[in-house]
Formats: sequence, structure tokens, C-alpha cells
Amino acid sequence: MVLPTPSSPNAAPAPIRVMLVDDSAVIRGLMSRWVEAERELKLVCVAVNGREAVRLANEHAPDVIVLDVEMPELDGLSAIPQLLAAAPRVRIVMASTLTSRNAEVTLKALAAGATDYIGKPETGKISSATEFKRELIAKILALGAKRAPARVAPASTYAASRNVPTVNTPTHFQPNVIVIGSSTGGPIALAAVIGAIGGRVRQPILITQHMPPTFTAIMAEHLSKLTSAKAVEARDGMPIKEGCIYIAPGDFHMRLARRHGALVTALDQSAPVNFCRPAVDPLFASASETLGANVLAVILTGMGQDGKRGAEIVKRAGGFILAQDEATSVVWGMPGAVVSAGLATSVRPLQEIGPSIIGLCQGKG
Repeated sequence: MVLPTPSSPNAAPAPIRVMLVDDSAVIRGLMSRWVEAERELKLVCVAVNGREAVRLANEHAPDVIVLDVEMPELDGLSAIPQLLAAAPRVRIVMASTLTSRNAEVTLKALAAGATDYIGKPETGKISSATEFKRELIAKILALGAKRAPARVAPASTYAASRNVPTVNTPTHFQPNVIVIGSSTGGPIALAAVIGAIGGRVRQPILITQHMPPTFTAIMAEHLSKLTSAKAVEARDGMPIKEGCIYIAPGDFHMRLARRHGALVTALDQSAPVNFCRPAVDPLFASASETLGANVLAVILTGMGQDGKRGAEIVKRAGGFILAQDEATSVVWGMPGAVVSAGLATSVRPLQEIGPSIIGLCQGKG
């Protein structure tokens, strides 16, 4: 029998090479067993601190590193530049317990080159943390997957090249609200978009980023520093004001609602949607149901398909759907699902999304 070689068209893809870095023996052991149980993954090494991780990254060239934030000798944030120097193409997932301090450090880590993050349960609760296991493995698989090169093109050209339906661009479209959904890679993408907008639109912006509690409040603070607009973590019943930015709090769905004639944010803890709470679908759907065609929906980088059903509702109502392209997305799951379904009005690279939003909000779409 002839075994398939890497050059054979029938050869299985090489497994994703994973390194785990954590100073807790319990957490290292559990995560190691989870990774080793997955056929698509290969655990190449484990490390107890950042210093050891740098040495092992040089030796093993992992595809994905799961990196603890707080460790002796060299912490996760300090290790990132050295890890990226050792393995320039590696994807780093920060594993952080849900504290304000760690949320702040994690967002700094993303700005320093980490790709994603995951909220880590306390050591005494991790053995029963099935959701943490599911999310961890899903993130490793998504980030370790090798993407084919993608070129940037207008929506119609992009759709034709992938045999998906085209969408006619509305003429003279000008929204009353902007709703944005994002996940993996989202914090950096949001910073780029909000920074580019720079408070130059009057329309309120509502954002659902897949993020745990505590992290969303810190992200709102970070976004506020990038713009003259005020960014806040939303509360239930908060009035929607022109020029303000509202972030869905972790563990709460955020919807746009009308109460006593006024537009407000409506929060609830109904069942997760697409395994997520907050989820993008409830935000997109509620905005369209409340404001009809006057909705600009923006779908940024993220794994999974959250936002697709909401985009369908926005499209049916006559709204505008702007999707991030594959080339600039960390994971082209969420925007890819919208584009492949023929729902995107326009597909743009990240650096063009902010200017596109400004143009549409000024009636130049």
C-alpha cells in the first residue's frame, strides 16, 4: 500500500501545531488532554512561563499558542514580541481569568500582536468548564486553519469570482443607525474602524463583539480614546443619542428598541444565539425591525455564522450591509457567511470600512 505524501491531492492536511503556556499544572494537563483528543490538532509542546515558551517556539514553530496572562519570570504580555520574533506566523490566543486587570492586559496584548483571547475559568472550576473547552478548541481550529490567498475586490466582482449572488447597491442610502458585529479579531478591527470614523458621523453606533463580562467595559474605555464620540457599555433602557457608541455588555444580548416613543438599548439574558451571548443576530434583527430600511449593518472578522440571519432581515427591509473582506479578516467566518449567501451590499478591506461608513452616513453611498 502506498501512503499519501504531502504533495498528493488526497493527502490529509497536516495537523495544526499547538503550544500551551500556563503556570498551572492542572490547567496545562486539562488543556493538553483536550488538544490531544482532536484529530486535527497536534500538541507539540507545553511551557510553564513566557521565557520557556520563547525557547520552545524557536524549536517547534507552532501554528497556535494558547498563552496565559499572569506567569512568573516572563508574563504573557511581555512574551508576545519575543514569541512573534521566534515564530512570525503564529496565532496567539490569550487565556485570561475574568478580572478587570486581566481584561486591560488582554486588550493590550491584542494591540501588541496577539490574535484572540478566551476567558479562563478559575482553577477550581475548570474541570467542569465544558463551554471553555468547546470555545478553546473552536478557536484553535479556526485560527490554525490555513487560508488561501484572497484578493480585494468590489462586492459584485468578489461575488462573481466565488459564484455567489450579487446585490444591487441602494442609491442615495443614508442610515439612521449603524450596527456592527464582530468576534475573533474584532477588538483590533473595531479600533481601526472607530478610529477612522473619528466622531465624524452623527448616527449612533451599536456594537456587539463576542466578549465576556468585564472585557466589554474595558473595550468601551479603549474605543472612547480613539474618537471624540462617547463609547459606553450599554445598560438596559439607555437612550440612544446621536454620535454615541454603545457596546453590548458581556453575557447580555443587546437589541434596539422603542419605548415610550424613544429609541433605547434593550438588554436581556435569553438563550445564547449561535453559542454566543451577546450575539450579533438579535442586534441586527431588532435594528431592522425598529427602523426598517434605515440601517447600516457592518459585519467584521469573526468565526462562525453569527450575523447571517440578522443580515437577511436587514436585507429584506432594504438596509445596507457592509462586510469585511477575506484578506484582512483574522477569520472570515462571519463576514464570509454573509457574502457567500449574497447578502453583502459591499465587501471592503478593513482600511476602507471606516471611510465607507462616513460616506454612507453623509449620503454619498
